[in-house]
Amino acid sequence: MARRHRLIQVSPSVVWDVLADGHRYAEWVVGTSRSEPVRGEWPRRDAAIRFQVPLGPLRLVNETVVRHCEEGVALELEAHAGVLGTARIAIELREWGEHSLVIVDEHPLRGVGGTLHNVGFDALIQLRHRTMLARLARLCENRAPHERDARDIRKAPHLVPVDRAGSGREGPAHA
Repeated sequence: MARRHRLIQVSPSVVWDVLADGHRYAEWVVGTSRSEPVRGEWPRRDAAIRFQVPLGPLRLVNETVVRHCEEGVALELEAHAGVLGTARIAIELREWGEHSLVIVDEHPLRGVGGTLHNVGFDALIQLRHRTMLARLARLCENRAPHERDARDIRKAPHLVPVDRAGSGREGPAHA
């Protein structure tokens, strides 16, 4: 079982918005180049997305199905990878102060991946998860700068943004 976590500097709702967008799956899942919802309403149970995995000049087309969804909290997926088999991928979101602790747990279910599953295989999955969680963090943190700015102003209301385009004074430009 390969389990990894990462603290992402945004609220769980921001992370969930990225996870709940089936078109963005390929942006954070390592090894995929394109994704699109094909069945149901992602990320509801039994919904599916199709994704491509580039292998040199070939492109394998595979599918991921939602097996369990607790909106804003947990998403469990079954990834189908052709002859490699299937894998269970559980993603859990925990509120951690103002941020999100994202925990990913993956293990092979069937096929070659299930048969060959061992400690070495888990180590490779761990490396993949490190990159995947870094991509997810980057997407979420770049998506929500306005959320961080608003939070910072609430914490320190004495810090008022300066109008850099105008006179250089605080607040509206004066004539």
